[in-house]
Amino acid sequence: MTTNSSGGRDGVMGRGEADERAPEGTARRGLWRLMLRLPGLRGKLQILAGRSESLAGLCEAYEDASVTLERMLREPGDANCAMIKEYQTICGEIESDVIQYCLTQIADVPE
Repeated sequence: MTTNSSGGRDGVMGRGEADERAPEGTARRGLWRLMLRLPGLRGKLQILAGRSESLAGLCEAYEDASVTLERMLREPGDANCAMIKEYQTICGEIESDVIQYCLTQIADVPE
């Protein structure tokens, strides 16, 4: 077998290949979460997601924060109370950023 440019062998999924695809999947899951959370912007989000690296970054950050928040909410006890509030704030701020982004891009997107 030959070695490809990422250091893995051709024909075998190398570790680098899986890591390169992970952010795309994270951004897509974040987009799905945002579409559920912001149904009024669902169509615009779908259109803009394919055009914008900035929006993809927000989607990825939203997925990461949401997963962390959900994990903390499942843990028993009050030990994470301050962190839960912090992650709720982070999720809300990302949602606000996404809404603002969509509003600034509204001229380019059909209703």
